[in-house]
Amino acid sequence: MNTFGNLFRLTSFGESHGPGIGGVIDGCPSGIAVDMDFIQSELDRRKPGQSSITTSRDEKDRVEFLSGIFEGRTTGTPIGFIIWNKNQQSADYEELGQLFRPSHADYAYQQKYGIRDPRGGGRSSARETIARCVGGAIAKLVLNRHDIKIQAYTSQVAHIRLEKSYKTYDLSLSETNAVRCPDPLIAAEMETYITQIKAEGDTVGGIVSCLIQGVPAGLGEPVYGKLHAALGNAMLSINAAKGFDYGIGFDTPLYKGSEQNDPFYNEQGQIRTRTNYSGGIQGGISNGEDIYFRVAFKAVPTILMEQATVDMDGNETFIKAHGRHDPCVLPRAVPIVEAMAAMTVLDYLLLAKTNNPDS
Repeated sequence: MNTFGNLFRLTSFGESHGPGIGGVIDGCPSGIAVDMDFIQSELDRRKPGQSSITTSRDEKDRVEFLSGIFEGRTTGTPIGFIIWNKNQQSADYEELGQLFRPSHADYAYQQKYGIRDPRGGGRSSARETIARCVGGAIAKLVLNRHDIKIQAYTSQVAHIRLEKSYKTYDLSLSETNAVRCPDPLIAAEMETYITQIKAEGDTVGGIVSCLIQGVPAGLGEPVYGKLHAALGNAMLSINAAKGFDYGIGFDTPLYKGSEQNDPFYNEQGQIRTRTNYSGGIQGGISNGEDIYFRVAFKAVPTILMEQATVDMDGNETFIKAHGRHDPCVLPRAVPIVEAMAAMTVLDYLLLAKTNNPDS
């Protein structure tokens, strides 16, 4: 299960403290101009060391393409790539080899495989998501041809959240602050709180929201390949993701049917909905309206406090983490959410064309 997608597929490999993280992208259409500056900018949005509220690791995260690109364009053949790991400090994890870190994947991996790489979590590390950002960047370049745009942003950190609809914000402002929130005042409040939590040696979670615009009506594969289910699968595969909803989502119980239905109308020959409580998806199929969803992320389980745990033999003991860790994953999760959304939408766009070649 290291491959994501149906027609547009990403297979990733590598561990956080191994030589590198890489992948193979298969099913990418040929003739797509590969904008290396754009791809690198997507990786830079995810990389550590961006601000005082992210880990201080200094990974350059330069991608090296090995195949599938000729004279600056995709050839339609598998695109192989690798990002070499440069700034590991494996010594930070030496004492963890015999301990199970609370709320990490250590115990579960040990039970499943009978062996694990304790250095940074190995394959379970969020460093694997860098491969997703490469795949997402390539997918975005294809989606640009179809005028499909994706914008994620931090909408909540702990109790601090945006209260208004995404339509009231200039989402481009998300890239102007460290937390990637489109409201500068709320962003400053979020950053102050994260800084406070970091000083306490603790961590905090929150919510990343995402908007997808320009998706044509008709994407989705009922009944077991519904578009919202595919997006949910993609988002919940991200490290630390704990919840997913779309449209009004978990606020649904607050609305009566008469309040949450989206009436149709005709706008110059195009069928539209006057409201969009459905979040752009009905019956598992896109309806042409904006698709918007939220992803809840837990607080990073690596905290600089003493915690109770057990060792490999089941003996109760205590653990206190050291090293360089994020006090909040949200700022670096934003580009990962976008990447997974881009690959999902492109995959379903390609699937739609197999069902209806004239689409």
